Amino acid sequence: MSVPQTPGTFGATTTAAEVVDGVELHGRRAVVTGASSGIGVETARALASAGADVTLAVRNTAAGDRVVARLEAELPPGSGKLTVGLLDLADRSTVAAFAADWQGPLHILVNNAGVMAPQEITRTPDGREQQFGVNHLGHFALTTGLHRALAAADGARIVSVSSTGHLFSPVVFDDLDYRFRPYDPWTSYGQSKTANILFAVAAAERWADDGITANALMPGNIADTNLARHMDMQEIADFVASGAIALPPQKTVEQGAATSVLLAGSPTVAGVSGRYFEDCAEAKPVTERGTNVGGAAPYALDRDNAARLWRVSEALIG
Repeated sequence: MSVPQTPGTFGATTTAAEVVDGVELHGRRAVVTGASSGIGVETARALASAGADVTLAVRNTAAGDRVVARLEAELPPGSGKLTVGLLDLADRSTVAAFAADWQGPLHILVNNAGVMAPQEITRTPDGREQQFGVNHLGHFALTTGLHRALAAADGARIVSVSSTGHLFSPVVFDDLDYRFRPYDPWTSYGQSKTANILFAVAAAERWADDGITANALMPGNIADTNLARHMDMQEIADFVASGAIALPPQKTVEQGAATSVLLAGSPTVAGVSGRYFEDCAEAKPVTERGTNVGGAAPYALDRDNAARLWRVSEALIG
């Protein structure tokens, strides 16, 4: 068996398969949300190839079943077991049911699912702006609902998939749901992605005594994904061309899943918690968006912001 790589050998072009080369995850159980397409599939594939039993938590269980059938045909002998569970992050009842039905310890939770930039404001059934409601609150409810299972794992890892889009906006606590501000799809997306990072910061501090680590990440600019299903591709191209948004170089889906898999299963980051990663390394701080296509905004790692968001989120999910 090959020896796991060290952090210095990972980078923007590293694939998820390379991250888990030589990594042993037999006996560990993982949940990957949004694992019926894009980097969720590749995250599930990599973790299962290293021996983890992986549950694909998805809105469309038929699509999840098709992914499982394909992965089972492609994975090598000795890979972990793949199963499918119903989870619609906009529907609080399915979130509660998924958490309640989980039995035994949970070693890895990859909060991967998300929605990006609906052009018109959309709200969840409980009245939240959709991107904040799905990307943050749905995952917050899921993870807190699974806290006991995570604590029982003795070394669980939470992985929160964020984005360089967090540079578009901090969390605007006085108007989370665009009741007063004119709706803007990009600042809304940015707010939700900042919330994903702040959640990891808060969970890392609150649950450290349970042996739980939590980190957030930017997967990269990945064209082949279902995340942008609400968007017109020409509008995106025009937006980029206008200079209103800058994007890093494109990655393949296999490269895009690498940082998630690093944080979920690699021994090279054991004990690391409350950080934000990109390209398989901790992101450098930036003090303004400008032309930056990466880096961590200070408001996204602020412990006071993280603690406030946790309190607000608890109140919002009841």
